[in-house]
Amino acid sequence: MAHTPIIAIMYDFDRTLCTKEMQDYRFIPELGMNAGEFWDEANRIGEQENMDSTLAYLYTMVKLSKDKNIPIKRQNLVEQGSSVEFFDGVSEWFDRINKYGREQGVAVEHYIISSGLKEIIEGTPISKYFTRIFACEFLYDENGNAVWLKTAVNYTNKTQFVYRINKGVLDVSNDSDLNRSMPEDSKRIPFNNMIYIGDGLSDVPCMKMMKSYGGKAIAVYQHRDKKVEELLRKGRVDYIYPADYTQNSGLDRTVKNILKKMAVSDILYEEYSKQLSSLK
Repeated sequence: MAHTPIIAIMYDFDRTLCTKEMQDYRFIPELGMNAGEFWDEANRIGEQENMDSTLAYLYTMVKLSKDKNIPIKRQNLVEQGSSVEFFDGVSEWFDRINKYGREQGVAVEHYIISSGLKEIIEGTPISKYFTRIFACEFLYDENGNAVWLKTAVNYTNKTQFVYRINKGVLDVSNDSDLNRSMPEDSKRIPFNNMIYIGDGLSDVPCMKMMKSYGGKAIAVYQHRDKKVEELLRKGRVDYIYPADYTQNSGLDRTVKNILKKMAVSDILYEEYSKQLSSLK
């Protein structure tokens, strides 16, 4: 049976698939705050304590929840996922792209690499489409209360998850296999079969990886501005598009064209490998 090539599409989440920070929909309002107040406090704590910005916002969630006697429980966070609002076309995107991939003779897998919360993402109606969700996550006690961080995903360590997808080492506790040397042709999903979709500067390390290793990087935006244009002008991304996932949008057409090109490249490589083997 012929090998079916796999293509990975990796997404940031906040402002890439959903319209704002995922905590803004329910977590923050349930604290009796507005988004500006919460994020200002997280930034203040981060600057005051010289903290990583991701750790600062997670600490702020814990601190404010404790101050207001509203414990962070896993089930509550998962339930909050139902309130997340997505950009146009997101709900239909995955089935449509998967179908197009099959028509090209490839299997498409979707992954999240986000500094947001895994629990909230798991509660969204689109979570079923992801092969794996890499995001921040709390560790919970026997009563379901958050007591510590289980995983923290910041802007720069996002790249480790690209390597995990590349090698097929999806268990975040498995560092030995992740760091083990592996021949390029034995890696589960080669870099040139990867697409990364993000919304801006926090995704630059992963986007630069794609540019360097033969994959494709796409920046999506709600409002086009100089920061987005700079990503394209400076060669940090291959394309920029509005965050419109509907059929025949610019993003839809380009992703399909990339899939088609990647599929053809795989066919040509398979033919080359067969001919090379026949010479031995």
